[in-house]
Amino acid sequence: EIRKPELLPNLLEALARQVSQEVSYNELAQLMDSDPVTIKRYIDLLEKSFVVFRLRSLSRNLRNEIKKSRKIYFYDNGIRNALINNFQSVETRTDIGALWENFLVSERMKLLSYHQIHANRYFWRTQQQQEIDYIEDINGQLYAFEFKWNPKKKVRFSKTFTKNYPVKATSLVNKDNYLSFLTH
Repeated sequence: EIRKPELLPNLLEALARQVSQEVSYNELAQLMDSDPVTIKRYIDLLEKSFVVFRLRSLSRNLRNEIKKSRKIYFYDNGIRNALINNFQSVETRTDIGALWENFLVSERMKLLSYHQIHANRYFWRTQQQQEIDYIEDINGQLYAFEFKWNPKKKVRFSKTFTKNYPVKATSLVNKDNYLSFLTH
């Protein structure tokens, strides 16, 4: 039931430019001169076609958590790069953080699927901008990950998060150690 096929390329480009950021159906609808219901339906179609996938926000009743938000990632960074016509080398990319996060989340999701590991996957953010890039909930145990391209970048995991959730482990994933994240 694609009634506005001309909307799809524009929607895909908008999603490609917002990868690793929170996505609002209302904002996309305004940008596309459409309505949020249509945008949500088209994103659902893109998800069922294995072009993109959604990552929900984790929220378990802390007052300041972002509750109904989502991020949308591409299964393939090449598709994402083609949509924004950017094939520059990694060293010159201004969007390396988003590209890196998309790569890690999509490849980790594939790894879990290949090994038949059931994990609920989330990101976490508060209104005060405290954030965890990626969280896996496996059998009630939370594993929190921060993604940084630069291996020298220091990361602190939010005490708000670690005090209020049953965190089994926290990890920084960067270009020096990412293979263990994508193989274990």
